[in-house]
Amino acid sequence: MVIKHLIVSGLILLSSTSVFAGPREQAWTLHNRIASVPPNPQTLNMMESFINAGNAEAAASLAMENPEFYGTTLKNWVKKWTNADQTPRVPFNDYVATVLGMIRDDVPFNQVLSADVLYIVSGNTGSTIAPWAIDSNDHYEDAENNNVNFKEFLLQRQQSSMNGITDTAGVNTTRAAGEAFYSAGTNRRVTRFTFMNYLCRDFEALHDLNLSDYHVRRDVDRAPGGDSRTFRNKCVGCHSGQDALGGAFAYFDFVDGKLEHTPGQVVPKINANNLFSEGWIQQDDSWTNLWKDGQNSVLGWRGLQQGNGARSLGAMLTRSRAFSECMSTKVYELVCMKDPMSEEEKGLVMSLATDFETTGNYSMKRLIAKTSVQCMGE
Repeated sequence: MVIKHLIVSGLILLSSTSVFAGPREQAWTLHNRIASVPPNPQTLNMMESFINAGNAEAAASLAMENPEFYGTTLKNWVKKWTNADQTPRVPFNDYVATVLGMIRDDVPFNQVLSADVLYIVSGNTGSTIAPWAIDSNDHYEDAENNNVNFKEFLLQRQQSSMNGITDTAGVNTTRAAGEAFYSAGTNRRVTRFTFMNYLCRDFEALHDLNLSDYHVRRDVDRAPGGDSRTFRNKCVGCHSGQDALGGAFAYFDFVDGKLEHTPGQVVPKINANNLFSEGWIQQDDSWTNLWKDGQNSVLGWRGLQQGNGARSLGAMLTRSRAFSECMSTKVYELVCMKDPMSEEEKGLVMSLATDFETTGNYSMKRLIAKTSVQCMGE
C-alpha cells in the first residue's frame, strides 16, 4: 500500500508540474517557441515580471526582439512558402527577406501579395556580401552564410525600381517566386501555391464541377484517355476556377535567371499546347473569381472579384476571410507547435483571425504575440 501510495503521489506531482507552469516557466516556454533559443537571465526576469503583472503579450513581444526570431524561427517558417517542395532546406532569398522585413516593420500583412516593396541586406554588415542583382540570389545567400542579423540589417526598397516590374505583387513578383513558380509550365503554379500558402487550400479542396468551363485554356485535353467524362467529372472542377484567375500572371516569365514582365504582351507559353482549339485563349492579364459563388463562397470573398494583373489579384485574395483564418492557423501551428484540433482550439484560431483583420490591422507581430500566450502553459 505504501508503494502504491508513493506511485500515485508521484504521478500527481508529475501531472501538476507538467500542467501548472509558473510565470518563470511560462516565460521560458514563450521565449523558446518564439525565438528558438533560451532567454538570457535578464530577458527571462523581464518576461517573468510582465507575466506576473498580467501582461503576457508584452513578454511575447520582448521575445521577438531576439534576432533569432527572424534569423531562425521566421526564416525557416517562410522558406517553406518559397518552393514547390515546401521545404525549409533552401537558401535565403528575396521572398523570405521581404516577409521578414514586413513583419519586423509591422507592415500590414494583407499587403504581402500586393505591396511594391522588396527587402535587401545592408552593405554595412561587416561581412563580404555580393551586391543585389536582378538575376542572382548570391546577395541573399552570402548574407545567410555570414550569419547576418536580419533584424538589424534588412532594408526596405521599392520593388518596381529594383526589378523594373510595373505590376509588382509583393512576394509573388520576387526573384525567388519567379524561379519556383514561373520557370516552367504555364504559370499555374503561382496561382496554386498562392492559395496553398495564403488561403491554406490546395485546388483539390476547391474542386467544383458546377462551374462553367468557359475559361479553361486550350492546353487542357477535353477527352483525356479518349473519354470526355474524365474532363467533365474531374478536370473541370479545378481548371475552371484556376484558369479564370491565372490570367493575372499572363505577362510574366522567368528567363535568364530573372522574372520578366511584358506589359500588354501575353507570354507565348500561356497559350501554347493547343489540345482543344475552342478552349480559352488568354489575350491580356484579366482575371475573374468564379469561386466567389457556390460551395467556395465560404472563403469569405470581399471587394471586387475581377480585375487585371497580379497586384489586383493579390489584394483581392488577402481581403478574404480565408486569408485571415489561414494566417491565424499557420501562426498557431508555429508557436503552439501543434494543429488546432479541438473545438476550443479551432474557436480560438477563429477569434484570433477576427482580431488580426480588425483591431490588429493585419499585424503579424500582434497575431504572434496574442497566439503564443495561449499555449505557454498554465
